[in-house]
Amino acid sequence: MTNEEIRPAGPADVAAVKAVTDAAYAHYIERLGRMPLPMERDHTAEVAAGQVFVTGDPVAGLVVVEEREDHLYLDNIAVHPDAQGQGVGGRLLRFVEAHARARGLPEVRLYTNALMWENQKIYPKFGYEVVERRVDGPYDRVHYRKRLV
Repeated sequence: MTNEEIRPAGPADVAAVKAVTDAAYAHYIERLGRMPLPMERDHTAEVAAGQVFVTGDPVAGLVVVEEREDHLYLDNIAVHPDAQGQGVGGRLLRFVEAHARARGLPEVRLYTNALMWENQKIYPKFGYEVVERRVDGPYDRVHYRKRLV
């Protein structure tokens, strides 16, 4: 799995994008008391907008990114539970950073729900720093950034 390409998702990938996202986030429903936002996204629209990149055949992991004026926003990173622990997430994070650099963007930003404590152990290992913790409506979020110097 470590040498598989990361490619833009196409219309034929929408079902797999939904399936991987749902599988990656389903265990958080009970903890959060609600469905995680990535599970509610319009995957068809995100794929059509060119925001989704996938890896694996079948798809084992994905990222959803949005180019902003001064940074690349990582909206979602999901790895199917069967592929976790195999370096897929790390490869996807490095891809996002390279994608931002290729567009001349100086940093990557993302946030995670404070109750998703597993993520708070992962992002610092890849050089992400906490910017702030903020409550947005029902969501307690930890915001991160990585400057790409």
